[in-house]
Amino acid sequence: MPSKIKKDTTIKDIANLLKTTPATVSRALNDLPEISDQMKKQVRAAARKLDYEKNKIASSLRSGRTKTIGVIIPTAEQNFFGSVVHGIVDVAEMYGYDVIIHQSNESHLLEKKGVQSFLAARVEGILASVAKDTVDFSHFLQARKKKLPIVFFDRVMEDLGIPTVGIDDYGGAYRATEHLFQQGYRRIAHISGPKDIKIFRERLRGYSDAVKAHKKKLDETLIFQGDLSIESGKLGASHFLEMKDPPDAIFAVEDFTALGVIKELKERNVSVPDKFGVIGFCNEMFGLHITPTLSTIDQQTVEMGREAFRLIYDIIVKGKKYRGNHVKNIVLDAIPIYRQSSNRQKP
Repeated sequence: MPSKIKKDTTIKDIANLLKTTPATVSRALNDLPEISDQMKKQVRAAARKLDYEKNKIASSLRSGRTKTIGVIIPTAEQNFFGSVVHGIVDVAEMYGYDVIIHQSNESHLLEKKGVQSFLAARVEGILASVAKDTVDFSHFLQARKKKLPIVFFDRVMEDLGIPTVGIDDYGGAYRATEHLFQQGYRRIAHISGPKDIKIFRERLRGYSDAVKAHKKKLDETLIFQGDLSIESGKLGASHFLEMKDPPDAIFAVEDFTALGVIKELKERNVSVPDKFGVIGFCNEMFGLHITPTLSTIDQQTVEMGREAFRLIYDIIVKGKKYRGNHVKNIVLDAIPIYRQSSNRQKP
């Protein structure tokens, strides 16, 4: 005898379990503000227990909402962006939102395509970290004209009037450079990032001010323009080591660049940290697993993702207007992590 086909769980089933009305369950599942947070949690728990699957297509047609957020990241190769996405998804799931990821591969054209795809998919908002070659932001501005909420994270552009979530890049860079001075290094170089992106300009500014604070004239020959890669770290280190008066330490704009520096120093048999200090920025996972372990600056990536979602949720659901003189810019602390690559002064 054939087994009975299991009947799909309905909103009415959830309502019966909770002894409430189907209308209340529907409002809770759609995260409407008139329903208490406690009731929303009870409804979601009951939905999981009964294996309820919402028909999102039908629901979006009725409500005009998709409960979906689009996220644009420059690359999926770095743990940094994966960690930010983890934070985004962590909070999005709490509020019943789905997340779609688009990788720009550091390309302005692919980034623009991602915005267009998200518009076509009718996402309710976009969280974005811009590609390193993006200098024209018209695609974001056009999306905003269509009333689509946008929040930038990490690589932020504050002059566009779009809310942002980032870290104190200036303070992190200043502390990284100051740490090298405290460890006894005296001629500190910097491998920088793309000048069109604010966070890399801020790291350069932090480095420069820390050098000046030690009553040293800023030597422009100790600044090498990099491109956020292992290869640019190797090239920068090679360039500095071949100078008549080479530096004895490098603050790298990010960890992959710092990894390239260490590789080049090893190939030239330069001892790290005894003869040469290195510190990066980002706290990529590999930093703990290389020799010497890499000093770096942690960017609170998971918290950055959580804050980014909370910010765009406030705009979408609570109707908060972060425009004009009221744009909200959240700045998280940069946390130094000092490891073997820069710890020359033994305690």
